[in-house]
Amino acid sequence: MDDRGGSFVAVRRISQGLERGNTCHSTSAEVVAGSAAWLGRGLSCVCAQRRESDARPSFDLTPAQEDCLQRLQNRIDIAYDSSIPEHQNALRALWNAAFPEEVLRGLISEQWKEMGWQGKDPSTDFRGGGFISLENLLFFARSFPKSFQDLLRKQEGDRSVWEYPFAVAGVNITFMLIQMLDLEAVKPRTMVGATFLKFLSGIASLPVILFESFSELMDHQWLAMRASYMDFNTVMKATRRQLERELLLEDITRLEDLPSYSLLARNPKKKRRI
Repeated sequence: MDDRGGSFVAVRRISQGLERGNTCHSTSAEVVAGSAAWLGRGLSCVCAQRRESDARPSFDLTPAQEDCLQRLQNRIDIAYDSSIPEHQNALRALWNAAFPEEVLRGLISEQWKEMGWQGKDPSTDFRGGGFISLENLLFFARSFPKSFQDLLRKQEGDRSVWEYPFAVAGVNITFMLIQMLDLEAVKPRTMVGATFLKFLSGIASLPVILFESFSELMDHQWLAMRASYMDFNTVMKATRRQLERELLLEDITRLEDLPSYSLLARNPKKKRRI
C-alpha cells in the first residue's frame, strides 16, 4: 500500500443545473470533496493491482537499458518541493501554458482550482506522482497545446455535470503508468514493462507521448462510458487495459505507432524529445 497521497478526492463541477448529455464549454471550476480516493492509498489500490495473468519472470536488461531505467527511476524518486526554484518555475510555466491570458497571483492561490487542483496549493497534490507528474503535464501542454486545452476545458463531447479534475487526473496518470510499467522494480516483471524498455533507450524521463496518449485515451473512454466522477476508477482501469493491449501489439515499433496516438495526431505538432 502506498502512503504518498491523501484519502479524498476533488471533482470538477463544470456548471450547475446541467443535464447529462449537454455539452459545456465553461472554464469555471468548483472543487469539492468527494467519497472516492484519487491519490495515494485509494489510487494505489487501483493502479498497483496486478492480475494473475501479469505474473511473469523478470527480464534481463542490456547495460544501456539498465542505465536508462536507473535514470528514470531517479527522476521518479524526486518529490515535488515548493522551496526549490526549479519546481516553482515549472509550476508557473504550467499555469502560463494553461492560461496564457490570465496572470497568476501566486503559487498558493484559489486560481489553481480552475486547472483542477484540489485546493489553492497544488504542491499538496503531487504526493502521489512527484515532480515527474508536473513535468509530464508541462511537456503535454508544450507538445500538444490544442489537445491539452481541449482536455483542460472539457471541450470535446457531451460532458457530465461532475467531471474529473484535469490536473489531479494528470498526477494519477503518471502514478498509474509507473505502476503499470513496473518502473520501480530492479528488472521488469511483466511483459508490458519489458516491452516498454525497447522505447526507453536514450530517454531518461517518462516518454511524454505515453502520458499524452493515456490522457487522451482516458478522456475518450470517459465520454464513451458517459462517466461521472464516481466512475473515475472504472475508467482508469479500462484505460490501463487498453494501453497494455496496445503496447503488446506485434507491429508497434515506436510509441507513435500506438493506436491511441491517433487521438493526438488530430492536433499535430512536432513533439519534444525528453
